[in-house]
Amino acid sequence: MPDATGDDGLTVGQVAKSLGVTVRALHHWDEIDLARPSLRTHAGYRLYTAADLERLHRIVVYRELGLGLDGIRAVLDDSAADVLGALRAQRSRITERMDRLRQLGAQVDRMIDAHERGLLLTVEQQAAVFGPAWDPDWPARARRRYGDTPQWQQYAERSAARGPAEWQAVTDAVAGLDRDLGDAMDAGVAPGSPEADRLVERHREVFAAYFPLTRQMQVCLARRYEADPGFAAHYDGVRPGLATWFRHLVDAAARAHGIDPDTATWQ
Repeated sequence: MPDATGDDGLTVGQVAKSLGVTVRALHHWDEIDLARPSLRTHAGYRLYTAADLERLHRIVVYRELGLGLDGIRAVLDDSAADVLGALRAQRSRITERMDRLRQLGAQVDRMIDAHERGLLLTVEQQAAVFGPAWDPDWPARARRRYGDTPQWQQYAERSAARGPAEWQAVTDAVAGLDRDLGDAMDAGVAPGSPEADRLVERHREVFAAYFPLTRQMQVCLARRYEADPGFAAHYDGVRPGLATWFRHLVDAAARAHGIDPDTATWQ
């Protein structure tokens, strides 16, 4: 390596600042013989010449295009390398990555909307899926009340992935459970029986379409079904007294799993 004289080279620090790369990167490229400084000062410090800088500029450009260091070496040093082909292949990969990023951006937008709105359905779609009695203001009220809870976040994440068809499947599952609960009540299914426990477990599975429901949370929810006028009216509309009957089923199942329904909390 020739000695430098005068101001005919740039130090590693100067080159790093000029190119917007780290000194560590320059040292690494030097160590692997990808881009070595051509000069050395009398004190032993390495300096980069104008030709060295030209090579480094090309390395930086190709690296920003996503080429690996081995690919860059081939482009720069292999006279038989298909540079145009390599660039076209990299362009194809970049296009695929951009398409994926656009898709991710759209998914993030839906997630943001779901956290803010709860349901990503138009008022007309909500009425078609949930029925004419559905209140389209419910999601906004629910967000004001529950928007800072983990359950709202879980609900929003599920909602972001659903359109009308997916929500229709959820609605059908809920309606099917309601019918089976009414039929079981008519048949005299007793709390604590195997059939009752299966219905309680099925309720947890169906409710998981909104957010995961622990057994303690289910106890609290069953009590709300009974005490809240809106919920009670819904279940009494299926069968008079259904909310109270279902609460007894949930309490019995909770006791079987070592949970005292009287002290259960939302956790």
